[in-house]
Amino acid sequence: MPAIELTPAERKQHRADAHHLDPVVLIGADGLTPAVVKETDAALKAHGLIKVRIFSDDRNARAAMMAQLAGELNAAPVQQIGKLLVLWRPIPAKEKTEREDRKPGPRVVKLVKFSKSGNHRATVTKVKVYGNQRVTAGGQIKRVKPRATSVKKKVAD
Repeated sequence: MPAIELTPAERKQHRADAHHLDPVVLIGADGLTPAVVKETDAALKAHGLIKVRIFSDDRNARAAMMAQLAGELNAAPVQQIGKLLVLWRPIPAKEKTEREDRKPGPRVVKLVKFSKSGNHRATVTKVKVYGNQRVTAGGQIKRVKPRATSVKKKVAD
């Protein structure tokens, strides 16, 4: 897969965002092993923008590792300063599976009761309302009653 190309403005923004980051992947004496590539891929999935530190003194080898990482992982090389590499790849959208049998969960509702005289503060109470309950205009919690249907509609169904 080819590496992602960034515009100069995007590269500048990613360099600024990566300034405060610490390296999350360290490449040691063994070089670019499959385990290192796998960890770099996991870090890019989790963070999107990462720093990689290479403990090698060979400048050409570091440049080759950056190109190889960017090519294998479909990432954009943002910056290389000495032994630090900055890589970026957009974070994939997480898939959410919606359950059809799911009911509404409990929610916290604030009930405000004003005092009868204007000199006192209103009292605020937090109440947990479950899926089969509702709050009335008077501030009471009532269970939802099943909707009444006529006998004719019951027979029709």
